[in-house]
Amino acid sequence: MSELPAFMMLALSRPSTVGAILPSSRRLAETMARAAHGAQHIIELGAGTGAITAALRRRHPDVPLLAVELEPRLARQLRERFPTVEVRAAAAHVVLREAAGLPGQTMLVSSLPFRSLPPRLRLRSSVAIERFLTAQPGRRLVQYSYVPREPFPLRPHSPLRWRRLAAVWGNAPPAWVWELSAAPLT
Repeated sequence: MSELPAFMMLALSRPSTVGAILPSSRRLAETMARAAHGAQHIIELGAGTGAITAALRRRHPDVPLLAVELEPRLARQLRERFPTVEVRAAAAHVVLREAAGLPGQTMLVSSLPFRSLPPRLRLRSSVAIERFLTAQPGRRLVQYSYVPREPFPLRPHSPLRWRRLAAVWGNAPPAWVWELSAAPLT
């Protein structure tokens, strides 16, 4: 089964965990990959059909990449398409807990559909991301959203802050790219 039909079947059967009507456009994928500059490790959350995975491989060919996809069928396709990429068919919060000890500048690149995820999974994922980012200095998250506001609310007193990086009008629907990182010291 090719990428688009597999994506469409999942989008129709599980809209809350897919959260999109089409795979990410090349423009959105390239914007996300550009934002991962300086990474020593990349963990892609919600890798889907691999549009952003492909852009990450092109832009950062020597950086270790772990692609995380909850849907087993899509994870299988990712393994076939990207044999040099480690692929995990698991929930983001599970993988982030296991990867907590990664050294260096680890970048999270996420396509998780926070606005449509079931509340329990949304909370688990967002808390896991915050914990992962605050565990080591220099970690960042790049996340896109289909609405022009922060992808998910931060916990009270979080040392992290959202910053909007770009609007990608050439995506269907348009997307806003955000970065989440430690707030600069004042």
